[in-house]
Amino acid sequence: MSAELVSILVLAVVFLVATTRSINMGALAFAAAFAVGELVADLDADGIFAGFPGDLFVVLVGVTYLFALARANGTTDWLVHASIRLVRGRVVLIPWVMFALTCALTAIGAVSPAAVAIVAPIALSFAARHGISPLLMGGMVVHGAQGGGFSPISIYGSIVNGIVEREDLAGNEVFLFLASLLVNLLIAAVLFVVLGGLRLRGRDAAATTGTTGTTATEKDGGDDDAEDGDSDGDSGRLTPARTATLAALVALVAAVLVLDLDVGLCAMTLAVLLSACWPDDSRQAVGAIAWPTVLLICGVLTYVGVLEEMGTITWAGKRVGDIGAPLLAAVVLCYIGALISAFASSVGIMGALIPLAVPFLAQGEIGAVGMVTALAVSATVVDVSPFSTNGALVLAAATDVDRDRFFRELMVYGGVVVAVVPAAVWLVLVAPGWA
Repeated sequence: MSAELVSILVLAVVFLVATTRSINMGALAFAAAFAVGELVADLDADGIFAGFPGDLFVVLVGVTYLFALARANGTTDWLVHASIRLVRGRVVLIPWVMFALTCALTAIGAVSPAAVAIVAPIALSFAARHGISPLLMGGMVVHGAQGGGFSPISIYGSIVNGIVEREDLAGNEVFLFLASLLVNLLIAAVLFVVLGGLRLRGRDAAATTGTTGTTATEKDGGDDDAEDGDSDGDSGRLTPARTATLAALVALVAAVLVLDLDVGLCAMTLAVLLSACWPDDSRQAVGAIAWPTVLLICGVLTYVGVLEEMGTITWAGKRVGDIGAPLLAAVVLCYIGALISAFASSVGIMGALIPLAVPFLAQGEIGAVGMVTALAVSATVVDVSPFSTNGALVLAAATDVDRDRFFRELMVYGGVVVAVVPAAVWLVLVAPGWA
C-alpha cells in the first residue's frame, strides 16, 4: 500500500473516530500528523509543524474572544431583544428576525454554533409559545447562521479564504459570501412556505421582548417577575460596556473592510481594550473562547500540511482527475463534503477537501471560484442535521415537543438537504464554468 493511500485512510479513520467516539477531531488530527509524519513520511517536527495555521489560530482566538466578551456583558442579549422589539409583536416576522440575527452575528465574526446557541433558545421558546413549527424556527436559525458564515471577517470566510490564498487558487471573498447567503436565503424561504410560515400572518404576540423573555425564564424554572423586570430594564439598557462593545464590533468591520487590516489581530486588540476596561467580563470571556474549534481547525490543517509535504494532495487530486470527467469529479467532491459534514465538522471538511481539489482545478477546465464556493456551501448548509453541532443545539433548545419526533424531522430534513443542495450548487456554480 502506498504512503499516500495510507495517509488518506488515516484521515478517514480520524473522521470516523471523531464522529463515533465524540473526540475532538483536531486532537486526533494532531496525533495522526505525528504518526504519519514520523512513521510514513519521515518528517521531523519542523516538517510536521510547517502546516500549522498560525494566522488562522489568531483569527479564531481573537474573534471568539471579542464575541465572548459581547456575550458576557450582555451585548448579544441586547441585540436579540432589540431585534424582536422591532417587529412590534408581528409573529409572522419573528422567524425572519431570527434568520437575520444569526446571519448578522456570524457575519461580524461569531462562530456559527455560538450564534445558534445564543439565538436558538429564544427562537424555539417563542415557537412553542405561539404554535410555530420548531423545524421551521430551528431551520431559520441555522440557515441564518450559515448565510452570514462566509463574510470576509467571519470565521468560515477567514478559513476558506486563507486556504485559497495558501493554495494559490483564484478567490473572490464577496462572491463566496453572497453565494452562501443567497443559497441559505432561498432554502429558508422554501422552508418558511412549506412549514406554514404564511399562515402566521395576522397573528400578534401579546408582548414582544417580555413574552420571549418570560418563556425563557419558565423553561429554566426562574422567577417571572425578575425576568419581566429584566426585559424592561437590564437587557434593554445600553450600559457603557455594551456601548463600547457595539462600537468595537463596528470598528472591527471598518478596520477589515475599509483599512484592510488583519481580522485576527484587530479582534484581539479590541478584545484586550475591552478587557482592560471591564476585567470581570474578561475573566468569563477567556474561558468562553472557542477552544474546541481552535483545536479542531489547527489540528486538521496541520494534518493537511503533512499530506501536502508528502505529496498526498497532488496524488489524490490526480486520482480524482483520472475520472476523466472534471465535472463529475467536482460533483463527487461536493457530495463527499456534504455527506461527511452532516455527521462531522464542517470546517474540518472544508480544510481537507479544498486542498484535494487543487490538482484538477489547476487543469483549468473548472473555475476555481465556483468550485471552492460549491464545496464551501455543500459542507456547511447541511448543518441542520441533528448529528451536527448546530442541529444538536436546535434539538436541545426545543421546548414542549416530542423530542424523538423532532429528532426524526431534523434527520429527514438534513437528508433532503444532503441529497439536493450539492447537485444544485454544482449545477449553478460549477457546471456553467463561468465562476
